[in-house]
Amino acid sequence: MVKIMTRKQRKHESGFTLVELMVVMIIVGVLMSFAVPRFTAAIRASQESVLKEDLSVMRTAIDSYTMDKQKGPGSLDDLVSEGYLRAVPVDPMTHLNSTWVTDQGDALHSLDQTDPGIDDVHSGSDELGSDGTAYNTW
Repeated sequence: MVKIMTRKQRKHESGFTLVELMVVMIIVGVLMSFAVPRFTAAIRASQESVLKEDLSVMRTAIDSYTMDKQKGPGSLDDLVSEGYLRAVPVDPMTHLNSTWVTDQGDALHSLDQTDPGIDDVHSGSDELGSDGTAYNTW
């Protein structure tokens, strides 16, 4: 059986008014305006931390390769094929593992070194870090 409600009975039903919903939406908006910038700053800080660690690991691998083989690696893939790295890491700023910029110098790092090769590695991103310097200079 369907119960038909009169206008008087509907007045006493509980529910949210449009004003109450608007107040709640404004409060949520204000809270989000504080939360989103902090969230993006935390993401950026974690990416920078990963970049610093990846650069440190790759530079150590380059130095180890150079001392062991008495020549610098020709590419980052040489570090992987010789077992100094499991894989070329993904650049956290460009999200690719093919954007690393390598520096090849003519300087020899030891008396026994026969051939120069990769000396250093940098991110391929042109963006600025939280310290104001470009990631490709780290």
